[in-house]
Amino acid sequence: MKGHESRSTSSCAACKLLKRRCFPNCIFAPYFRSDEPCKFAKVHKVFGASNVSKILSEVPVERREDAVNSLAYEAEARLRDPVYGCSGAIALLQRKMVELQHDLAIARARLARYTTNPPLLYDHRINLSPLPDDFPICYGMKDESLLCPNSLASQQHGPVSVNVLRQS
Repeated sequence: MKGHESRSTSSCAACKLLKRRCFPNCIFAPYFRSDEPCKFAKVHKVFGASNVSKILSEVPVERREDAVNSLAYEAEARLRDPVYGCSGAIALLQRKMVELQHDLAIARARLARYTTNPPLLYDHRINLSPLPDDFPICYGMKDESLLCPNSLASQQHGPVSVNVLRQS
């Protein structure tokens, strides 16, 4: 133990979970640190330690980090969705992308239609006749004459006309 451990004496997450001694040449140690026990636990539950070890030994050293990240992602997806795993997440994202592309196409078509043929706006004057005498009197409104025919403002200004812009 004296001269052959280059890292700290703590075991990697894999060796801790498997309850074995972590050697300096442990294939799991660089990728499953001791402070990330859940990462290896999920990968181990889905793939098994032996299979993960075989996969890592077949992958070039410079690509192992990516392989471990892929295994961790797939394990997480498999635990969430045991039937489809990553494929279910990918299918869901593809379906969402198709919906968003459809919405974008509709928005672009509407925008093109409005830029080539803008809608006409008409000014219609609507004359509001006074409300019946039994209509309740409103208080606290900014302009009581609009809603309250019995108010002093309504009696002074007469019927109210409102400009309404309509889109055809």
